[in-house]
Amino acid sequence: MKIFYSIVLMFSIFGFTGCSNNPYGDSYGVADTRTIQQVRYGTIMKTEPVSIEGEGQVVGAIAGAAVGGILGSKIGGGSGSDIAAIGGGVLGGVAGSKAAEGVTRRDGVNLTIKMDSGETIAIVQEVNPSAIFQVGQRVRVNIDGKTARVVPE
Repeated sequence: MKIFYSIVLMFSIFGFTGCSNNPYGDSYGVADTRTIQQVRYGTIMKTEPVSIEGEGQVVGAIAGAAVGGILGSKIGGGSGSDIAAIGGGVLGGVAGSKAAEGVTRRDGVNLTIKMDSGETIAIVQEVNPSAIFQVGQRVRVNIDGKTARVVPE
């Protein structure tokens, strides 16, 4: 049974931390290296604060359901224990999902940018406290396929 608890804990930790990355313009992951990016320039026309919804609810739900089921199975005996385990699993899954979402929710900014080409685009990225964008600010937009990041020029 200790092995089971260890596995649940490992998946919970991975789910909350293993998938996180830095979406700011000042940090790159290994997958970002040695790739060709299109570089465009523009001017910030509008900034809007947004909330970037959390991720990882699946792992949180699984971990919560496992823990809830184990705790629920300790209640009563016989069929009562089975019912408590199911109820504990369902409640634990919901709680785990909400906890994972809350842990991974972030503040973001929706940047509307008038590109030098005349095109107007919008990009949402996480707020970087050390690089707050202002209307009228010149920026560089690094585009890699369908993703882009905005950095000060």
